[in-house]
Amino acid sequence: MKKYDVFVIGSGMSGMTAANKCASKGLKVGITDELPYGGTCALRGCDPKKVIIGATEVRDFAQRLKGNGIDTIPKVNWEDIMAFKQSFVDAMPPKIEKAYKNKDIDTYHTAAKFLSDNTLQVGDEVIEADKIVIATGAKPRILDFEGGEYALSSTDFLNLKELPQSLLFIGGGYIAFEFAHIAARAGAEVTIVHRSKKPLENFEQDIVEHLVNATEELGIKLILETEVSGIEKTEEGYNVKGNKNGKDVSFTVEAVFNSAGRPPAIFDLDLEKANISYSKKGIAVNEYLQSTSNPRIYAAGDAADTRGLPLTPVAVLEGHTLASNIIKGNKKEVSYPPMPTVVFTHPTMASVGLTEKQANEKGIQYKVNYKSADDWFNAKRLNVKEYAFKTIEDQEEQILLGAHLIGPNSEEVINIFAMAIKTKMKLQELRTMIFAYPTMASDIPHML
Repeated sequence: MKKYDVFVIGSGMSGMTAANKCASKGLKVGITDELPYGGTCALRGCDPKKVIIGATEVRDFAQRLKGNGIDTIPKVNWEDIMAFKQSFVDAMPPKIEKAYKNKDIDTYHTAAKFLSDNTLQVGDEVIEADKIVIATGAKPRILDFEGGEYALSSTDFLNLKELPQSLLFIGGGYIAFEFAHIAARAGAEVTIVHRSKKPLENFEQDIVEHLVNATEELGIKLILETEVSGIEKTEEGYNVKGNKNGKDVSFTVEAVFNSAGRPPAIFDLDLEKANISYSKKGIAVNEYLQSTSNPRIYAAGDAADTRGLPLTPVAVLEGHTLASNIIKGNKKEVSYPPMPTVVFTHPTMASVGLTEKQANEKGIQYKVNYKSADDWFNAKRLNVKEYAFKTIEDQEEQILLGAHLIGPNSEEVINIFAMAIKTKMKLQELRTMIFAYPTMASDIPHML
């Protein structure tokens, strides 16, 4: 039996952060992951997705400026962009493992299961640890209808050798929209099927409407209020069956993708053997990110049930927090600053702080500024149809509560709003800031 001060399950951003920080303070640390080191973001999510999006951004920009200085619209070379993406992905696992070894962190490459409150079966090894960190992230929801196994995952999409001519995404969240926009601009026919009345339900719906318009303008079929009930393999590809308002519907496509949510990847760990409380939202933790039922256990990132959004920077913050508590004892409560989140479609949609609904539920005296800014200079020079904002202000405190944007570079502009909310900058100070002009940020004073 091998013994460690700290053993980490999962080598994504939260697990990596915790392992490195604990090792830097002289603790004996081990880490395992059944998948290549790096986690979802670096290998199967944000980073490779953003590399692929780069090519579609160029095509989108050229299409908007055709006839206004651009004559030829470039095509996306799928094989080339996938090779470019892979150069980033392939570099990560060996780089991460080398860094672990430099810090004397023992590395394992297999699944882990609990044997007791402080022991694990890791491959052929039985491991005992004073503290165990669960940082296993999330994985695609299992589709439990007939033929659900035919649906490919977001990881599969990011590794497609060739792009199918027709694709269908099950689910109306950010993964479906981002990948649908990529595929459509790369030349595929795309359908999104979502069971609810509104897609992207956690975002400000006034802004989502603009993204829906942009999505349909791109030729993507958005089918709402439709529950997928089965997938049938055919000679042409797949027949996706569903029910819309009591009527049977079907769609024939070459490929189907499961983008119906990502639950925490904790249900194969035999948590019961370690007396670890959990729910479908993740490991139950206290304000120190420590298990509420087993003090030896800590959890972070998508595997933990916290107030943090399922975002990479949040996972890093939680990794730092729990590592500090392991090293020094429980002295650091997890504290979340405003968490900006982005849907990387074209146009991008970004959000930080409270929605109008949340402000209303809190009983705050607030003011809303909502406007489509498609007639502003920045929209005209870039020839964009969807450029809009919704800001929510605290009337009593005269500070910003929330900002919700759609349009060019909203993924960057939202960070300025995040800083304003975190620092509780007075609205008048933000209104009188001098921003470089003409930039997208120079529109901020007019959004307040």
